[in-house]
Amino acid sequence: MLIANPIYDVVFKYLMEDKEVAILLISEILGENVIDLEFKPQELVASAYRDPYTFTIYRMDFSAKIQQPDQQFKQVIIEIQKAKLHTDIMRFRNYLGMQYANKENVVVEHPGENPTKHALPLHSIYFLGHRLEHIETPIIQVKRAYLDGSTGELIQEREEFIESLTHDSVVIQIPQLRADMRTDLEKLLSVFNQSYVATKDKHILEINDAQFPEKYRKVLRRLVQAHSEPEVRQNMEVEDEFFEELQEQERKVQVAEEKAWQAQQRAEQEKQRAEQEKQRAERSDQKAEQEKQRAEQEKQRAEHLMELLKKHGIDPQ
Repeated sequence: MLIANPIYDVVFKYLMEDKEVAILLISEILGENVIDLEFKPQELVASAYRDPYTFTIYRMDFSAKIQQPDQQFKQVIIEIQKAKLHTDIMRFRNYLGMQYANKENVVVEHPGENPTKHALPLHSIYFLGHRLEHIETPIIQVKRAYLDGSTGELIQEREEFIESLTHDSVVIQIPQLRADMRTDLEKLLSVFNQSYVATKDKHILEINDAQFPEKYRKVLRRLVQAHSEPEVRQNMEVEDEFFEELQEQERKVQVAEEKAWQAQQRAEQEKQRAEQEKQRAERSDQKAEQEKQRAEQEKQRAEHLMELLKKHGIDPQ
């Protein structure tokens, strides 16, 4: 079965705009039963213009209602990062800061005369198109734990204060997705596995749908539909051009930073050499001064000796 490659922003956006698919994917990744999603306005990151098309990178923001006794809400943010850039971490941190500061990320209880606002807990999901440095696990669940600071015992209760100021994350390393899928979640995420890229077209993945659980088939159907959309295919081409330019600019920045660092190192070395020369010159001056003082002392001793000899009637010659 041929499907559009969801590592592309335009395809991932198309996939997640189907509410049933988005609920299914987020539920499986979080390991929680999401019963409703509100797809919030997308956050613009950058744009690249190619007549007659405009390509825009977006982040996905969802307000998710979780199936729990208290009908808990969470703010789920999803990032898909195809290329590794040295600015990634700071950009992700800035975006998280914006989410924490966003006054719209609240749930209102008792609407009416006495409404009560509560900050939505955040849960971030990162799809990475590159490998991390030290961890090979394809799906990394980062879950907080409340521990008693004295005994180390696990605390089961949850506090709004803590939940509103800290958050859990899921990091999915797309290059680490395995061919020998061990869990249903790994089978679901196999639609991102880049080892299935069609030989002649990286925009297409060739999936063995026989290995795909029936409960996830709507994901495949949505990606098959994306593959048949001309606008989606055109925007994938534009996205390729954009990221090629982005990576080229990244390379130029890194080269410039490396040159600047080398120039700084050379300047520092020159400064150190100049300081060493100055210190050697100062030591040489000190040595010359000491020699001058010794010569002066020798002259004074010689003159004193001459005077003594003359005083005693001895001819110094």
